[in-house]
Amino acid sequence: MANELTDAMITAALATVTAPGRDVDIVAAGQVSGIVIKDGHVGFTIEIDPAEKEQADAIRSASEGAVKALDGVLSATAMLTAHQAAPSQPTQPPPQQGGGEAASREPLKPAGHLIAVASGKGGVGKSTTAINLALAIAATGQRVGILDADIYGPSLPRLIGQNRKPQSDGKKIVPIEAWGLQTMSIGYLVAEDAPTIWRGPMVMSAIEQMLRDVTWDNLDVLIIDMPPGTGDAQLTLSQRAALSGAVIVSTPQDLALIDARKGLNMFRKVNVPVLGIIENMSHFICPDCSGRHDVFGNGGAAAEAARIGAPFLGEVPLEMTIRATSDAGTPVVANDPDGPHAAHYRAIAEKVLGQLAATPKASPKIVMD
Repeated sequence: MANELTDAMITAALATVTAPGRDVDIVAAGQVSGIVIKDGHVGFTIEIDPAEKEQADAIRSASEGAVKALDGVLSATAMLTAHQAAPSQPTQPPPQQGGGEAASREPLKPAGHLIAVASGKGGVGKSTTAINLALAIAATGQRVGILDADIYGPSLPRLIGQNRKPQSDGKKIVPIEAWGLQTMSIGYLVAEDAPTIWRGPMVMSAIEQMLRDVTWDNLDVLIIDMPPGTGDAQLTLSQRAALSGAVIVSTPQDLALIDARKGLNMFRKVNVPVLGIIENMSHFICPDCSGRHDVFGNGGAAAEAARIGAPFLGEVPLEMTIRATSDAGTPVVANDPDGPHAAHYRAIAEKVLGQLAATPKASPKIVMD
């Protein structure tokens, strides 16, 4: 049975795999980590020596085949990561031309436009905003996908009401269709309550593979639900994905705006246009008295947008309906597309698309202070 599978069984199967030209298996070589087992579906990470990158597909195929051969395994997915050697003089900037694998890699662009939805901190409703923004843009006739890049706290499976293993042809993963969107999340590979205990390089590799190794089908727009904060994962996305722009989500209070400002400055450092700021949970309308209550203050995001010269995309109120539909896996724009709550996201979507049309796309680069 699938529930009898253990890490030890997966490790033993992977110990039968040896990289071409080596006499030590990938387990003994310390290349295997991050084993996840869920309902007969198995995921794991293999660290590849950058010098052996040409053998990566063979190692991936052999590893997945060894695990699939186990009784009870329905599918096996290997994610590859590689550690580059540290430079001898890390304080010096990299050469501007003529060398290195990183310098030659083209930014990943699985859609006509890639839009990052980001926040400086968690708990501001970023993921709810991302899914409803994706649905609102799709309602304009665009082909839209959404990538849940929050490796440590994936929300997309709950938001769309689906948490199942995506299909794979052994090389590419097929996105899960939901509400007319193409969707992908690491949450499809791990149990909802299971922690993702991965090191930074594994996280960055997983994000890159979800951009590169998913069969995104002729997308006009890919919404990327970014992890909160401004760490390695956010920088990797900003540098490796050909982002058309970023949308910052914040609540009105000063503490949230301080963190939102950090996120905005990060995008400016890597030359990604900021399409605008959304003020989420801006106010609450009492269902009994119809009075407006500014629970977290009001107007802070609009004032911050004006201060830094970024567009203000609009307010989304604190509404029980938005919360309830998100928890139920029926986002409000899908559940009631013509309703008053969906109208907030439709108006924001129009402004975002307008910003895309007006904003020239610059290649991401690091600006050294």
